[in-house]
Amino acid sequence: MKAVVTVTGRDKVGIIAEASGLCAKYGANIIDISQTVMKEYFAMIMLVELEGLSCDFSCFAEGMEKAGEECGVDIRVMHEDIFNTMHKI
Repeated sequence: MKAVVTVTGRDKVGIIAEASGLCAKYGANIIDISQTVMKEYFAMIMLVELEGLSCDFSCFAEGMEKAGEECGVDIRVMHEDIFNTMHKI
């Protein structure tokens, strides 16, 4: 199973390190990543594998969002099932 992780906010040093470190902490393997800085705003999308998670998906998603709040960025985690369901509509 996979998930899409988005990270957005004002650009600052260490955002990529923080987000990738959190993924490693929870056992999510980053398999693809795209990031850009638009003027002072940072945006990143990561595709992660969930097979190695050290907790259930909701714990991972909530932990990532909480850590983002503490770092001053918005982190959202969306399970691939959301996209698979949308495709069938």
